[in-house]
Amino acid sequence: MPVRNTTAQRGLTLVEALIAMAIVTLLLAVAVPAWSSASESARAGVAQAALVEGLTRAVSHAANTGSEVVLCPGDAGGCRDSIDWTAGWVAWADLDGDRLRDANEALLQAQPALDGKVHLRSTSGRKRLVFQPSGGNAGSNVTFTLCDGRGPAKAQALVLANDGRLRATPANLATAMACMQPM
Repeated sequence: MPVRNTTAQRGLTLVEALIAMAIVTLLLAVAVPAWSSASESARAGVAQAALVEGLTRAVSHAANTGSEVVLCPGDAGGCRDSIDWTAGWVAWADLDGDRLRDANEALLQAQPALDGKVHLRSTSGRKRLVFQPSGGNAGSNVTFTLCDGRGPAKAQALVLANDGRLRATPANLATAMACMQPM
């Protein structure tokens, strides 16, 4: 008598496999953009916190030591001639008031480049901030525009008044669009 194989076949039919792949594709199509948006939002939040930390540290150091503090786009070697802060920024105590970092001047912050599609720009012409012992910054108010890969509608304007007050508002469309463009 012939022996019958009584074990059930396991696996998916081609139709079942295609349906499963379609469901996974649909879930990924919904989840990946949401995750990407959340990731960009988090990166922008980190950038904003780092800028606020740099501003606070600069104002505090200037007021506590009686020396001027320079904050500008650049690195430990000094400032870049740019309004684009995306590649990082630096703050130091400018003891001799020459706006150039010397070896004996304390480095207060060296912020590395921003992650992802996050960009930070300052008002045209405001390539460096100089904080005075009074806590204010020399020159006119400065507006930082913070944007990321989520688009211009999510861009923030961080306005720093001369007396050190900082406020956040949505960025205007033209400034937000300019912020999104590479420099």
